[in-house]
Amino acid sequence: MTVLTSPATRRRAPAAARRPKHRRFLTALPYLLPAVGIYGYFIVYPMLDSVRLSLHSWSGFRTEEPQFVGLENYVRLFTQDPVFWKSFANSIIWVVLSLLIPMVMGLLLALALNRQLAGRNLMRAVIYIPSVFASITVAAMWRWIYNPTLGLVNRALESIGLESWTQTWLGDPRIALYSIFAASVWQAVGFPMVLFLAGLQTVPPELVDAAKMDGASPWQVFRNVTLPALRPTTVVVVILTIINSLKVFDLIVGMTGGGPAQSTQVLALWSYTQSFTNHSFGAGGAVATVLLVLSLCLVVPYMAWSMKGEDK
Repeated sequence: MTVLTSPATRRRAPAAARRPKHRRFLTALPYLLPAVGIYGYFIVYPMLDSVRLSLHSWSGFRTEEPQFVGLENYVRLFTQDPVFWKSFANSIIWVVLSLLIPMVMGLLLALALNRQLAGRNLMRAVIYIPSVFASITVAAMWRWIYNPTLGLVNRALESIGLESWTQTWLGDPRIALYSIFAASVWQAVGFPMVLFLAGLQTVPPELVDAAKMDGASPWQVFRNVTLPALRPTTVVVVILTIINSLKVFDLIVGMTGGGPAQSTQVLALWSYTQSFTNHSFGAGGAVATVLLVLSLCLVVPYMAWSMKGEDK
């Protein structure tokens, strides 16, 4: 059956399809405003207020008015605060290790558990469960594991005759940061694993089968088929890993509090310490601003590079 349409109907259909983008935006705006308002009030406003506060000297008490000091807090931060540089270096180390270890382990686990294995759903759940634990709970658990006399690690080393390997894992400035990071890996590896598992479901099976029929090895299939298909997932995992690594706080507070001798101090914890322990909200705001700038310097170029790669 042939459906006849008038010329006027044919003219109206393309016109509706070519509705200007600004009109569509105005139509969606009432639905976006509540979410934008909440995001602006709880996220954007505190960030901007922290930047404003970094230009003032204020103890945090309501009886004292903030005094504008310009860039004095930043000058003191970069020239007279050795703890800042230690926390800065530790934050960079934490980001690099997080990108190299939990993310890569998550990808390998996702590849292994994406196959037809007995009990794979149980294994996925067991690996992912630590990710939903509160970080302060994980810190309490691992403090017992690292206990020098009763802890699981030292007891296990003693039981296999490696008493010389026993350590005060959280009391030695040389290894304390890496001991905390090991606990972080245990907690964090499940999250990228789940994201990569979701990404693997988007890999076209016909492309994998075609590559295998052409004689491609498993490594060649992964490099030329699987990995390119995982690019969007990898972008998300990298960005979330960088952001979560830079704002690590609870785990360090619960295990060492930044010690011993500030060896596990990081930027987020030092900002908190300056503000609420040292009662110098201007200095704390300056550290928080540096942390914000560092996050943008790491995330924005990577996003630009990844989007540029998708356009090619």
